[in-house]
Amino acid sequence: MRHMLGVLLAVIMSAVLFFGAGWGIAKIMALHARGENIATAQGLPALAAVLGAGLLLGILMAAPAVSPLAAGLPGIVLLAWSAVLAASARQAAQLIPLRDHPFAAGFGTVLGTGVLALAGIMMVIPLFVPSRWRRAYVEDDYTDMPTAIGLVN
Repeated sequence: MRHMLGVLLAVIMSAVLFFGAGWGIAKIMALHARGENIATAQGLPALAAVLGAGLLLGILMAAPAVSPLAAGLPGIVLLAWSAVLAASARQAAQLIPLRDHPFAAGFGTVLGTGVLALAGIMMVIPLFVPSRWRRAYVEDDYTDMPTAIGLVN
């Protein structure tokens, strides 16, 4: 059940990366092109979108109770997309869905700079940690510490 939830979280993480981070990066790049500061009314929501995506990613990668599939599956997709980019930039750009929207432009920018390859390699690391595949069992038995260490009979 935990790994099925991990697959659902992987879909959510993929959407957050594409829509949230893509939109945020597109807005930040537009502000930068106009020479404006990110600490404006237009820049703060974009920064919040990118930071929110990063926070969700960090939680999915670090929380031991979360299946490693939650971060690993989107990471594999990002690495595959980056491999397509290395083979053919035109083909990688054609694979970006909804290319007419700002979030797709932001996603394409991050893809083209190689940041998605960096994120992808970090996201697959939890797949190779054996303890992430096992359920963390909580000890249900109450252990009386003084009795366990022999202080009290």
